Amino acid sequence: MKPSLSFPPELLLKAQGSGLGLKAAIFDVDGVLTDGRIYIGEQGESFKAFSTLDGHGLKLLAQAGITPIIITGRDSPAVRRRVADLGLQHAVYGAKDKLAVATPLLAQLGVSWDQVAAMGDDWPDLPLLTRAGFACAPPQAHAEVLAVAHHVTRAAAGHGAARECCDILLMACGRYGELFAGHLDTLDGGPA
Repeated sequence: MKPSLSFPPELLLKAQGSGLGLKAAIFDVDGVLTDGRIYIGEQGESFKAFSTLDGHGLKLLAQAGITPIIITGRDSPAVRRRVADLGLQHAVYGAKDKLAVATPLLAQLGVSWDQVAAMGDDWPDLPLLTRAGFACAPPQAHAEVLAVAHHVTRAAAGHGAARECCDILLMACGRYGELFAGHLDTLDGGPA
């Protein structure tokens, strides 16, 4: 069985980043991994809904050697739980200045901006999106974000938008087919 998903060659070429390829992908949470709505209970607790498609995409990136990074302006137990459940190693919560926290993290990983993909939906994400080798946004993103994105997903935020970005990156690095074939034989051993 061959993969049925495809993207335009020029998009995949852009998603390859520099000659060294993409090594990391930064994702916002609210408005990217969620639909952007925040539910607050009467006790003050917040609730968020996450897509298993997005979660599995982040895990596939890690398997392909692209480090998934979460940088979010808010902090909540729900987000921390989701990041932990996915086994993601790099996350920054409550970041007021996303560039200020991303720069040293990328330096620690030995990754330059042209080797980074970024996905965001609003003004706080612009410093990352404008520096990244590949910038992605969900269709509900703010107009200024849509204007700088190399790709606007068909899928909505919180409903597979991040997975679409992950699929593009996996195809661009040549690992999509191999990972897909591996899933036809066995599961990866964990929930998305």
